[in-house]
Amino acid sequence: MNACVRAVVRAGAFYDLEVYGVFNGYDGLVNDEFQQFDSRSVAYILNQGGTMLYTARSDVFRTGLGRKKAYDNCKKHKIDALVTIGGDGTFTGASIFSEEFDIPVIGIPATIDNDIYGTDYSLGYDTAVNTAIDALDKIRDTATSHNRLFLVEVMGRHAGFIALRCGIGSGAKAILIPEKTMTDGELFTLLRRGVNDNKKSNIIVVAEGNPNGSTYEIAKRISTKFPQFDMRVSILGHIQRGGQPSAYDRMLAGRLGVAAVEAILDGQSGVMVGIKHKKVNTIALREAIEKKPEIDEDLLRIANILSF
Repeated sequence: MNACVRAVVRAGAFYDLEVYGVFNGYDGLVNDEFQQFDSRSVAYILNQGGTMLYTARSDVFRTGLGRKKAYDNCKKHKIDALVTIGGDGTFTGASIFSEEFDIPVIGIPATIDNDIYGTDYSLGYDTAVNTAIDALDKIRDTATSHNRLFLVEVMGRHAGFIALRCGIGSGAKAILIPEKTMTDGELFTLLRRGVNDNKKSNIIVVAEGNPNGSTYEIAKRISTKFPQFDMRVSILGHIQRGGQPSAYDRMLAGRLGVAAVEAILDGQSGVMVGIKHKKVNTIALREAIEKKPEIDEDLLRIANILSF
């Protein structure tokens, strides 16, 4: 997000616009936490994870009175348009606010789950996948040295995009995701094949929202079926949400930040700027909120082939 904030500020300066940062998300809109930025305000943040503007859930912004206060603050600072960076919740609030008070709003997708419709990639996703793969590579070293089976849980409560890509990238024996159920029988068949091939290590990547139960429950069922396995469970957790952004995420943040400013200058509102087939595109915020991207079936096929 920092790289994207930087891109919006610098694009605004390029087009001779006054740019304000709003701290603490929609709470900041309500509580008047505005600060005027120039190009130097966003120096040296390109390589930093997280967001210098901070973020917060805002119950007060969910109310009409709270949004009216946010609108009054925008008028106080002569704000003509908003750029919001986030996911479904951010876009929902932005869409309602824009419709109520006729303030142009442009959304930029940012969620490591990559579950925003209308864009191939959202900010943070590539970095999260690379972080998970780096952890999986290290875990494989231990798994191989000690002849162990590891179940590694990655983030993805409602979407398996992280699990699928890092599972393929790390050579996982099986990948469990919310979008596709793998029965215990199918999982046991894969593991039995590894036993027959005398594999020295096995890694199963588990998205936290998979339908097979918690990672510990899955591990218990495997232990019952294969008592010979020396099994470990590793929950990667919030390590996936931080750290230096990848080169691709930095580049994507730059493209989308500039595109958001140019969309405002073009008179657009209520749209999200995203990336489709390597090209910047826009879709209605409502469409981005209401629709969900589908998992790539070809990647599922490839994962199945490579686990053989």
